[in-house]
Amino acid sequence: MAPDTFLALLTFAIVATVTPGPNNVMVMASGANFGLRRTLPHMLGITFGFGAMIALVGVGVMRAFDAWPPSYTVMQVLCAAYLLYLAYRIATAPPPGAAGPRARPFTALQAAAFQWINPKAWAMGLAAVTLYAPTRAAESVLIVAGTFMLVAMPCIAIWVLAGQGLARALTSPFRRRLFNGLMAGGLILSLAPALI
Repeated sequence: MAPDTFLALLTFAIVATVTPGPNNVMVMASGANFGLRRTLPHMLGITFGFGAMIALVGVGVMRAFDAWPPSYTVMQVLCAAYLLYLAYRIATAPPPGAAGPRARPFTALQAAAFQWINPKAWAMGLAAVTLYAPTRAAESVLIVAGTFMLVAMPCIAIWVLAGQGLARALTSPFRRRLFNGLMAGGLILSLAPALI
């Protein structure tokens, strides 16, 4: 990959990863409710899960969807339903310490699996492979996947730290419920571009 193409890819990866979307809304809520340390597995799951998704999309997973076009609609419905469920979980999350077994951050495996039903992840992955690995050569696909993995942790950390910083202001149950409600609403709004 030519240096100017790689620079364009790097810029695209940073912008695509740091802008609002389901992953960033969820890690911000996790940062506020659980802190950075307990959110690290979630961050790692996003990083490696999305990198694996790009690699697999680049080497041919999309052919399965192309073979049966209604699968796109099925995927959109499943994605939307799961994001609405996650929004409900965020909105109804009890305050830390009062939660018991119900409140816990995503595990790395859950976050990695979530990439496959995240509409923004699909849009970013498809665009990145189409633009920066158009021949689907293994080396190009791995460079695209590796670039996203390289920028993911610092970009996601911004959102986690913002959530953790907000936690200082979430001192009352009302404020925490309001914050979680806003994060749930943000997660639902993040569906709009994918469904329109």
